[in-house]
Amino acid sequence: MRLPLSSLVVALALGASAPVFAQEAAPAPAAQAAPQTPPRLIVAISVDQFSADLFQQYRERYSQGLNRLLQGAVFPSGFQSHAATETCPGHSTLLTGVHPNRTGIVANDWYVPGIARADKKVYCSEDETDPKSSSEDSVIKPDHLMVPTLGDLLKAKNPRSLNAAVSFKDRAVVMMGGHTTDAAYWIKGKGFVTYEDRKVSPAVVAENQAIAAAVNAGAPELPVPGWCGGVDHAIQMGGFTIGTYRFPLKAGDFKGFFNSPRTDEMTTDMAIRLLDEMPLGKDDVPDVLSVSYSATDKVGHAYGNEGVEMCIQMNVLDQTIGKLLGALDARGIDYAVVLSADHGGADAPERMKLQGVPEASRLDPSLTDDALSASVGKATGITVKEGPLLYGAGASGDIWLNAGLTAKQRQKVIAELVSQLKANPQISGVYTAEELKKVKVPAGHPQDWTEIERVAASFYPGRSGEVLMMTKRAVVPGTKPVPGYTATHGSPWDYDRRVPMLFWRGGMPSMEQAQPVETVDIAPTLAALVGLSEPAGTWDGRCLDIYAGEADSCSR
Repeated sequence: MRLPLSSLVVALALGASAPVFAQEAAPAPAAQAAPQTPPRLIVAISVDQFSADLFQQYRERYSQGLNRLLQGAVFPSGFQSHAATETCPGHSTLLTGVHPNRTGIVANDWYVPGIARADKKVYCSEDETDPKSSSEDSVIKPDHLMVPTLGDLLKAKNPRSLNAAVSFKDRAVVMMGGHTTDAAYWIKGKGFVTYEDRKVSPAVVAENQAIAAAVNAGAPELPVPGWCGGVDHAIQMGGFTIGTYRFPLKAGDFKGFFNSPRTDEMTTDMAIRLLDEMPLGKDDVPDVLSVSYSATDKVGHAYGNEGVEMCIQMNVLDQTIGKLLGALDARGIDYAVVLSADHGGADAPERMKLQGVPEASRLDPSLTDDALSASVGKATGITVKEGPLLYGAGASGDIWLNAGLTAKQRQKVIAELVSQLKANPQISGVYTAEELKKVKVPAGHPQDWTEIERVAASFYPGRSGEVLMMTKRAVVPGTKPVPGYTATHGSPWDYDRRVPMLFWRGGMPSMEQAQPVETVDIAPTLAALVGLSEPAGTWDGRCLDIYAGEADSCSR
């Protein structure tokens, strides 16, 4: 197989490991009796926008890292149980064990209409109190996360426990790493960065140099596996097409590098460097390494999930996870892995219509914040001195009211807004903050939750909107496709909520459990593996017994 030029340059320039397309993961140890001692390292992997549907579609094609994980405990029906299926809320559940109504992470962004700055939108991992910060160029801090992560809890038990997180996205690092990370790295500009009050380590300097060398060299198109032929055809999007792109890299094109499957290779390389620099998993105190892969989300947004672009991405993802697991094996680390996702995703509605989903559509322009502000203002006769009448709408469904309204005006605006939304044929449900405050988030099987229960699971008073609208199945947020953004997520439906959950550790018996589970079950399951006991009520989830047979991973 031809070597990708970007990986070759990295290897030659800095002595990095062999590129993922040229190496296979070390074979998994044969299954034996369940392990009797705690692992030294928890490796928590998130694949951004990795729906259970996408996992199932390509499951038989995985031959490297994902195939290894398929030999462990497989839960194909995991759920991000809440309605706000976006990156920040989803990542906030993975290692905290609680829903967004407790993590406080209600969306990627929310509005604070009364905030003393022109930019009323607040980013989920932003320090909005810093005058240098804005929602588009944020000073990153973990303060919005209202609960501890697994790494936080382990460090509270023993400060020698190491907690590291790496991703392309800062919000993935913050929500998986938490408040007490020893290493936290994400991409900004042309390389990895960290919190403002820290310096990047030598490993980061080396990786950034490797990235620059790869980008400056450029690279040909990525290889297309033979099994991608069935999805390799163009779909017209009105002025451009999707479905056939192969990710050639023009020399010097950092944007093209980061918006391709190569960003997952880069993330793995950075994680491997951290293994050695910190080092992780080398003493008798358990450590945590969180790795969030962002390329599936980038590919899904730009090209949808049913073209050759996603097929290429699934191949790269499988191989780069294999590279990470092989690096762990080569270092003799006793580790346990969990892999899941922050949310799923919908395909581009233009392609869904061609594949037997006639109701697939894009958001009605009347449901945007500008249009709703105009129509509600006209119907009520209420105007505001500064800013729009309404903020939000469209994506996560939250709608906030202008801070300048009186109590009586607010009541009138909410009533009219609810009336207009309920009359729109694209809307499946409309809920007010007062209604949601009274809803108890259930503990039963997540696929059986009502829509209002799903919304309540990501409702946090004071941050969530005052009115929340849910669109019907197959209505994709965004009023029109543009190059680089043709599909998305954020709905309360199963294609956005349902994600795989895979656990693997050397020696554990294989099993598959098709019953529905939740991503909030991950933290208590991992805590049991490392002997961490927390008071009742710490988690919304439950420990899953991942050891098939007589052994019980939850009761050691």
